[in-house]
Amino acid sequence: MSGKLLFWGSGSIPCWKPMLVLAEKGIDYESKQISFSEKGHKGPEVMALNPRGQVPTFKDGETVICESNAICFWLESMYSKQGTELIPSDPKEKAKVLQKAFESAENMQTKAMQGVLYYYWRTKEEDRKEETIKENLDNCRNELTVWDKYLGECGHDFVAGKQFTLADVFFFPFLAWAWRMSLDFNKFPNLKKYFESVRERPSVKATWPPHWNEGEAQPEKMAYLKTL
Repeated sequence: MSGKLLFWGSGSIPCWKPMLVLAEKGIDYESKQISFSEKGHKGPEVMALNPRGQVPTFKDGETVICESNAICFWLESMYSKQGTELIPSDPKEKAKVLQKAFESAENMQTKAMQGVLYYYWRTKEEDRKEETIKENLDNCRNELTVWDKYLGECGHDFVAGKQFTLADVFFFPFLAWAWRMSLDFNKFPNLKKYFESVRERPSVKATWPPHWNEGEAQPEKMAYLKTL
């Protein structure tokens, strides 16, 4: 046993990020998938390590880390010489990677996930306001346009340069979620090219959410971004 343990749930963006880092680094760990529908994240094993009852929860020897971004930085710091270098040592390149990583974590989270999807899923149909839906969709469209334009202008295959980095670890799961929600990528040709390329990485294939291969559990919700 490697002494490393990760509790995670399928389809969770926060869980997917450290899983990508572990795969890129080639780090062996014990994988424990929980079921959100069965409240596995509130089970005794997780609660013993993370009193908030959230995943991902990661244990590396005696060290326990419970936030996805913190796990990613821990892994890159502790195992920087192993596998893919996700944060460059060159200061300027490092700054670029960190800028894009935090930019995507902040903006894709608030303008895509929370604004569009969370409002739609967590608001009763009779309580939804058309003006709010329109505003949320406009914000999401504008955010995707920013990234599409950036990828078109930078001339690189990845978000922060010529190499796959932590910026891609942070960005790609959001884009994959948009694909899952039936986003029409033909409206964002550079994002489409990026998505199709990164999706073929071994680390992405190895960590692809298992239940996504089982079809659409809720088709009426999975087509929401077609309205963009």
